[in-house]
Amino acid sequence: MPQLSPRVQALVQPHLRDLDVYDPNFTPTRINLSANENTYDVPPAARAAIDEALAATHTNRYPDPLSNELRDELAAWHGTDRAHVIVGNGGDELLYNFLLAFGGPGRTLAICPPTFSEYAFFASLTQTDVAEVWRDPETMLADDDALVDAAGKANLIILTSPNNPTGDLAPVALVRRLCEACPGLVMVDEAYGEFAAPGSSCESLLDAYDNLVVLHTLSKAFALAGARCGYVLAAPDVVEALAAVRQLYSVNVLTQAAALTAVRLRDEFAPTVATIVSERARVLAALRELARTRELTVWPSEGNFLLVRVPGASEVRRRLRDEFSILVRDFSYAPGLADCLRVTVGTPEENDAVLAALGELLPAAGPSDSLQALS
Repeated sequence: MPQLSPRVQALVQPHLRDLDVYDPNFTPTRINLSANENTYDVPPAARAAIDEALAATHTNRYPDPLSNELRDELAAWHGTDRAHVIVGNGGDELLYNFLLAFGGPGRTLAICPPTFSEYAFFASLTQTDVAEVWRDPETMLADDDALVDAAGKANLIILTSPNNPTGDLAPVALVRRLCEACPGLVMVDEAYGEFAAPGSSCESLLDAYDNLVVLHTLSKAFALAGARCGYVLAAPDVVEALAAVRQLYSVNVLTQAAALTAVRLRDEFAPTVATIVSERARVLAALRELARTRELTVWPSEGNFLLVRVPGASEVRRRLRDEFSILVRDFSYAPGLADCLRVTVGTPEENDAVLAALGELLPAAGPSDSLQALS
């Protein structure tokens, strides 16, 4: 990744000198399955209502700083009140504010890699120490006891459910143990929660544990990645702290209008989510079948993506892009993810194209090859 120039390295704060400049490695292609976006558009009825709301929105005034009308709608949806909800410019702003408010020098964040890289990045920006509890390299599952032990020594913990990029869920029973062990705050990032099995959300624990924070986004299931809107459910005093450190007017009037309309019409999005979940199962089954004759490992997932390990993943990714105009995410550079690609679940046509391309590109498995689909 590109780094800061020597001149700027001499000017920035010392702890920021070695930061990489974020590069999503995006290339325009016919099929983009690299960023876990919802490749379906907003459903027509919701799209028409959003367009109408945007057309009626005045841009000459500053937005409501705390997005209160949207907070009220989100609170009603989740069976709570405004005091337990805060809205941000995507989940990323809320993650950063979480570390800004509750992290810092002398404090420790526990995470469970491989996981979303922004957790460690935001920790570095806020000078928060990071304790890593690594997942099993074969199953990609967390060591629950080790995680609970780390939580007892940390000020903060962030656990993703479903986890990006491995796709597994954090059991509610584990989150309960983490809340009881951690002297600080436990955040469960449920950005992909709408694609997971019913009953898997940790929101049911919010009433019992005032140190639990649950993060959501409208980027995935609601096909609003470009609008940038996320929200947190937490105890009122935690919400107040997050509100105190946030950038003023960070959620613009157009985003607030679009998000409010989408949440009110949330039932319109259910068929698309159901289709993605169905396609995820179909693609997983097809990859498992492909693994019978090709060198390939695929992990089950509760998100809108699948993690796949193939020989020479970076070259496979390049050939998918250059020969088939298909873009997927290469995680080969990341610790614990050697030769791994993450493939977003798209439309049936997009998924068929990926499966056909992989069938052409992957070498046949030999008799001694042990790579296979994981159950």
